[in-house]
Amino acid sequence: MSSKKSFIRRHKILTLLGLLVLLLLGFLGYRMIGPYRSYAVDFVVTGSGEAPGVLQVGVAKRDITPDLSLYDTYNDADNDNKYRPKTGFLSHFELAKGPDTYNDRNKNGKFDPVWIAGFGNDRPAKGVHDPIWARAIAFRNNGVTVAMVTCDAIGLFHDKIIDIRKRIDPSLKVDHVIVSSLHNHETPDTMGNWSGLVPNPWSFDYANLERVKNACKEAVEEAVRNLQPAEMYCNAHELNPEGFVEDTRQPIVIDKKLNCIRFVKPGTDETIATMVNWGNHPETLDGDNPLITSDFPGYWRDGVEQGVPEPNGVQGLGGMCLYFQGMVGGLMTQLHIEVPHRDGVRKFKEGSFEKAEALGQNLAIKTVDALRSSEAWKNENPRVSVGAKTIYAPMSGIFRYVILLGLIHPGVYWPCNARSEVDVVRIGDVEIVTVPGELYPEIADGGIETPQGADYFPLAPVEVPPLRKEVMDGKMRMMIGLANDEIGYIIPKSQWDAKAPHAYRPGGQYGEENSGGPEVAGVVHHAAMNLLNRMHETLKSVK
Repeated sequence: MSSKKSFIRRHKILTLLGLLVLLLLGFLGYRMIGPYRSYAVDFVVTGSGEAPGVLQVGVAKRDITPDLSLYDTYNDADNDNKYRPKTGFLSHFELAKGPDTYNDRNKNGKFDPVWIAGFGNDRPAKGVHDPIWARAIAFRNNGVTVAMVTCDAIGLFHDKIIDIRKRIDPSLKVDHVIVSSLHNHETPDTMGNWSGLVPNPWSFDYANLERVKNACKEAVEEAVRNLQPAEMYCNAHELNPEGFVEDTRQPIVIDKKLNCIRFVKPGTDETIATMVNWGNHPETLDGDNPLITSDFPGYWRDGVEQGVPEPNGVQGLGGMCLYFQGMVGGLMTQLHIEVPHRDGVRKFKEGSFEKAEALGQNLAIKTVDALRSSEAWKNENPRVSVGAKTIYAPMSGIFRYVILLGLIHPGVYWPCNARSEVDVVRIGDVEIVTVPGELYPEIADGGIETPQGADYFPLAPVEVPPLRKEVMDGKMRMMIGLANDEIGYIIPKSQWDAKAPHAYRPGGQYGEENSGGPEVAGVVHHAAMNLLNRMHETLKSVK
């Protein structure tokens, strides 16, 4: 009898283990298939059947700051901005015991915080310093409607963008929706890479992601419903990088174009919106900051809208300011540089809100001055056009395995490709290219090298000609990064340098470990170049 019970017990255990294995395999299989499996775009829409009239512009925003009263926060007894509990906790890869306790708001006996993304894991939010936003702008002319969203977020994977698009009210007749992220390292995890000590699906906050997606959807719909006639004034300011940004990886290639656009009610000086574009990681507060914040973009937007006080301030333009991230690969950062205060006396080097404010306000001053300058020009014939192309980029390295396992970026395509997208938007003499990650500026502006010691030496540059310098033809040319996806650093293949001997520095440079692989840049460049050429050819026939 005893052996019979033992047999039954073993049988139940094996059955349970088998079911668990099947559930795990089913989950991984679902993630490998990915949602919206058959979704793909490949179009250029120029509204050729309708003559352009007055450009219409609408804006809207939604607060995407999580309500921390719904989450666990911690009591920082030793005031070190780290959660080090009394019971022992794997903190920064060490089993540490400390004086901290947490507030178990849902009474489940488990620490359920908001995990801040960027830098390392084990970074629970202690509070909120300032709100974070999803901001949308919509354009309509010649029968074409395009909406663009910029989020204070670390990034959103492509399937989430598709989901947002499918939620938009079809009666609004929006031809295309673009959603980009600022890659803010001081905001909640929206990708799943930073949730928990060892990121896993059980630690990730799916409810917050739903709120972000719905916020984007609502902002787009309101922006379209807010469409009104507008005049469009533009200026691309040449920015001296000193005190603003540095490239921490050789070769040193920095995007110096601060693109500024102002939309006003016709015949007035009343601003509807300003749109700015430039590349820099929002990470001024560094990795020890425990507070959710929009970082320097928040101060930048506030300064453009409301003004910057004296000394050496400017009067605000009003309206809503939207910052669309530029090219941040390389890596573009302000972490290690000294940022001057506008008073010409104080300077800030260590991560702090004072440094973030100084950087944001300096950018606001540059923006307002550029748009008030006599060099600002009116976009006289703002025909709206849009094109989009689905791409399939080969993944390698760690990205290959985490995608195959369905841990990030759900959906893998044979043999191990990730689906993504590039877009082109044209508004008269302003041309915009979007890329699905962190583009190295040399791919857009030139300067790709073939250094001896790199992994593919002596391979000639693959991503040529440079997109912005030679392929784009707008009077203003904008590159928007982390748009419709986040597939990591987009590194020129001839500069790929993961193996010794290294080309630039002993031990190599940072970048490859957070890239989809050496083939990604070529795929993105080729698709963007072809889409631009299609757009140019189509527009020739309607001019």
